[in-house]
Amino acid sequence: MSVYNPKKISTTKPCNKESQLQFPSLPLSQRPETMSSTSFLFPQTQSTVVPDPSTYFSPNLVSSPLPTNSFFQNFVIPNASQPEYFHPYLIKTSNSSLSASYPFLFFSAAVLYQVFVPDLTISATNKAHTQQNHVVSSYSDLGITLDIPSSNLRFFLVRGSPFITASVTNPTSLNITTAHTIVSLSSSDDNTKYTLVLNNTQKWLIYTSSPIYLNHGASEIISKPFSGIIRIAVLPDSNPKYEEILNKFSSCYPVSGDAALKKPFRVVYKWQKKKSGELLMLAHPLHVKLLSYNNYRDVTVLHDFKYRSIDGDLIGVVGDSWVLETDPVPVAWYSTKGIKKESYHEIVSALSKDVMNLNSSAVGTNSSYFYGKRVARAARLALIAEEVSFPKVIPKIKNFLKETIEPWLDGTFVGNGFLYETKWHGLVTKLGSTDSTADFGFGVYNDHHFHLGYFLYGIAVLAKIDPAWGQKYKPQAYSLATDFMNLGIRYNSDYPRLRCFDLYKLHSWAAGLTEFEDGRNQESTSEAVNAYYSAALMGLAYGDTRLVAAGSTLVALEMLAAQTWWHVKEEHNLYEEDFAKDNRIVGILWANKRDSKLWWASAECRECRLGIQVLPLLPITQTLFSDADYVKELVEWTVPYLQSEGWKGMTYALQGIYDKETALKKIRMLKGFDDGNSFTNLLWWIHSR
Repeated sequence: MSVYNPKKISTTKPCNKESQLQFPSLPLSQRPETMSSTSFLFPQTQSTVVPDPSTYFSPNLVSSPLPTNSFFQNFVIPNASQPEYFHPYLIKTSNSSLSASYPFLFFSAAVLYQVFVPDLTISATNKAHTQQNHVVSSYSDLGITLDIPSSNLRFFLVRGSPFITASVTNPTSLNITTAHTIVSLSSSDDNTKYTLVLNNTQKWLIYTSSPIYLNHGASEIISKPFSGIIRIAVLPDSNPKYEEILNKFSSCYPVSGDAALKKPFRVVYKWQKKKSGELLMLAHPLHVKLLSYNNYRDVTVLHDFKYRSIDGDLIGVVGDSWVLETDPVPVAWYSTKGIKKESYHEIVSALSKDVMNLNSSAVGTNSSYFYGKRVARAARLALIAEEVSFPKVIPKIKNFLKETIEPWLDGTFVGNGFLYETKWHGLVTKLGSTDSTADFGFGVYNDHHFHLGYFLYGIAVLAKIDPAWGQKYKPQAYSLATDFMNLGIRYNSDYPRLRCFDLYKLHSWAAGLTEFEDGRNQESTSEAVNAYYSAALMGLAYGDTRLVAAGSTLVALEMLAAQTWWHVKEEHNLYEEDFAKDNRIVGILWANKRDSKLWWASAECRECRLGIQVLPLLPITQTLFSDADYVKELVEWTVPYLQSEGWKGMTYALQGIYDKETALKKIRMLKGFDDGNSFTNLLWWIHSR
């Protein structure tokens, strides 16, 4: 939640042998120092601003690193009163009940969001006298187990399940209420299936593992004491085939799901299931695209079985293991196509001036975000100097990077620095440990991949040009990376697994330990791309093929997700016509909303919306914006609203993808640049088109 929340790439000369490393076939988690654990921790602190995780996590979990940007975060932070989206249902929980909504979509030219209405609320008729909190007793990459002790209910909330599944642990009289009026409730002959019709046109199916006996009033259903499994699903279409499919797959249910990244550019889902039969789950549009790369290997895709979603149609998939595979995106230090020698002179001229102005004593900020941007900006100058064969400026850049990065790694930076917070287990800043708004909420786990990504970029470049320095500070460097890049076995690390990256949605979330009505959110996809790209570059610098593979895989997925959900294309028919017609890029993407505005700017600031989805300008930006037709539409949509010199630079950079000469003329006229960008970097970009 920050104010600033950027098919193959091959290296060009000068060639670095590490960029030629082949990705290993070994599991990515088998290198302990990179993914499973870290040997260095920054000084510990007891934060005064993070909530107490023991309120809603079971005691066996709270001593281990806990997720801070997860799909269920609203359930485990005060006041735990807002819903989360589990595809296809919005789920809200209290300490005695769980409410489910099959949401309808509200849309306008400015916003899309799913409206929560408690279509069904499940609890016990006679709740325990002792009021206990609901508890997350276990969690996995793809789901959670949510216990409501006062109602003897245990819910297996697995993302993408068309069924809401609960285990009634002791004989209990259940109470199911609805915000609507019950039109009818009918049962099968054996009382293991009920059909519930509501006056909002919804039809719900209730399945049980043994007979259940239900009676209803106007908006309430009460059961006789029951124990066993209960599964509830909305019927999304009146086509009889939909009910036949739900009937067929009503017995087998998932209790959790893991997403394994054991090979580069591949994610394998594996659900733990109970009862016999095949497992029916739902895939969002990016899933369907990645499944098709393997010709739907080991699964059956039910293209005519669909649930609506803000993310696009959710399609039925039968199979308890999915293989999601994408095209390789090997990272490299330099531009894809290289720079012609006749362009060197202009770049060198700008480079000399930008390097001359580097002054480590005048960085001018103690903000972890803005400071990191300045570090990464200088690191870009070093790589550009290598690419245009102008090494004489590199020593000064190296000194600047050392003088600016080292204080953050050795604890001597005046006014801020990194600390290790022990409640949730992760990095915070000194300022953020006592002020939840400092460093854009870094201390409550906002934007970790954004801030740390900039530092990792500077560290990667410095370790490349000064290997001895890289070895000296390698433990600290890996600690920064592992804070948001940990792929290790859960409960066996100083940091949680993939702090920001969502293995179901296949992109990152930025907002941390803050309760939001619409769940997690992310503004700047390009800065998320930078984070994983920078981690991969650090892998190149250290010769760590597993870190290269992990970073490259996550950056490939993050870019695909950005192109799917942030880059708005009318012809895709993903978003409603009113929204798609007026927007070419999403401002803030929430789990349950698409907003045209930004945290720090209105929807009318189109240059801001474009710029925050482009910066920082890097070699990988070419792949993120590989659709030249879309880029042209985006630039033309933005240009009439240009005002700021810094944002103009980002817009003209994109224009250079399809109209290099015009963009170059405009860039030469700029009088200012974003604080993470430079004239040198813009010239490098244009001349490498």
